[in-house]
Amino acid sequence: MNSPIRSALISVFYKDGLEPIVKALHQQNVTLYSTGGTRKFIEDLGLPCVAVEDITGYPSILGGRVKTLHPKVFGGILARRELQSDMQEISQYEIPLYDLVIVDLYPFAQTVADGGTEQEIIEKIDIGGVSLIRAAAKNHAHCCIIADKREYTQFLSDFQNGNGSLSHDQRKSYAGKAFAVTAQYDGQIADWFAGHTTTPLRYGENPHQKAHFTGNLDELFDKIQGKELSYNNLLDVDSAVNLLNEFNEAEGSTFVIIKHNNACGVATRSTVLQSWTDALACDPVSAFGGILACNHAIDTETAQQINGLFFEVLIAPSYSDEALQLLSAKTNRIILRSKDLKQVQQTIYRTALNGTLVQERDNATETSANMTVVTNTVPTEQEYKDLEFAVKLVKQTKSNTIVLTKNGQLLASGTGQTSRVDALVQAIDKANKFGFDLKGAVMASDAFFPFPDCVEIADKAGITAVIQPGGSIKDQESINYCNDHNMAMVTTGIRHFKH
Repeated sequence: MNSPIRSALISVFYKDGLEPIVKALHQQNVTLYSTGGTRKFIEDLGLPCVAVEDITGYPSILGGRVKTLHPKVFGGILARRELQSDMQEISQYEIPLYDLVIVDLYPFAQTVADGGTEQEIIEKIDIGGVSLIRAAAKNHAHCCIIADKREYTQFLSDFQNGNGSLSHDQRKSYAGKAFAVTAQYDGQIADWFAGHTTTPLRYGENPHQKAHFTGNLDELFDKIQGKELSYNNLLDVDSAVNLLNEFNEAEGSTFVIIKHNNACGVATRSTVLQSWTDALACDPVSAFGGILACNHAIDTETAQQINGLFFEVLIAPSYSDEALQLLSAKTNRIILRSKDLKQVQQTIYRTALNGTLVQERDNATETSANMTVVTNTVPTEQEYKDLEFAVKLVKQTKSNTIVLTKNGQLLASGTGQTSRVDALVQAIDKANKFGFDLKGAVMASDAFFPFPDCVEIADKAGITAVIQPGGSIKDQESINYCNDHNMAMVTTGIRHFKH
């Protein structure tokens, strides 16, 4: 049902784009109510406007902090026209009804971005505006809410096409958009109080894409030097941190090298230097321009070796003075001192189509205690260790993926392939290219093997143990092959897809 607009309450911070609307409202004999600067703007156009202060009997007080928070304002917005009791109270207390509310919010995010003081930022936390928006949106059955100047053109068209009336569906649509405005606004305020700032980035994944980061990197790192982190840097640093979090520093020094969100080098060793040397050996070509991360302090000897490689970011819990002096010589290098890397987001958000996908972070990491041996051959003690190592890597690698490891070192991985066979062939080819002996290596898969082809290829390459989720009706074919060729296979029941 279309409802005519006979009265409008208008109170906006930004006046641009408002003039055509107030003139159109006036032409339809809509009574205009407003406050402060907006009322002056309307009157300067030569249009009549009722001051909200004249309705409430109270002036704007507390330096403008309180203007519209009054029953004679909110009663007229929230009144349910079909309820006799509501309308009796409206009449009893002489409250005007409002059919339209146009309001925007103080520029909180802009004030933060402009480097405002704490007091300036706090003063830009809108109270009355948010309350007006929520009230009008809640009562959209009787009141239309416009909470974003980007809606002005569409509203003006709807209003004129409806000859001064809007349908219920139109009012409901504007209400939904209005709640999105307040949700985003409250999120910005919550982020600021939590220390999460919004930082414009040079660009997104590509130079023609705009981007920004909202969060508090100071919780995770102390930035020692270097240029600003880019969009792609942040994605790679995120991958490095997530992978490094899989390893316990008490079990040795782990070095990871990340390129395009995937590990191209990982090794755990008793010394930092050896973990770096063996991580780099995995794929020294892909390591060029990568993200480097270690869970132990960087000493001078290790820094001397790292210094010969071009890299974007280096992350470690600490650096010796000599190491830092050496690594800092190239000022564009981003050098970060890690703090509590466990403070990563535990909820994953991703846009899809016209909505948002939300899921928990994959925090499942298998150990030998979670592994079920399904073959006659049982993994050796070293193979169990390597299977545990491999499953940590496969969990943090883009699907479809196969990971090959041996003696606490990534030998190679096949990443982001459309078939698991292609991923395995890619991994074997890369391992051979860099001179690794796959005899006695283990293989981890992010999902089950629907056919025995992968274990056949792995066997011919020298791989002796396999870990996979299991659960396929075809599992027995792969198990039979392993039994016939003295390979060990364990299943976990846990799949690790990563898109």
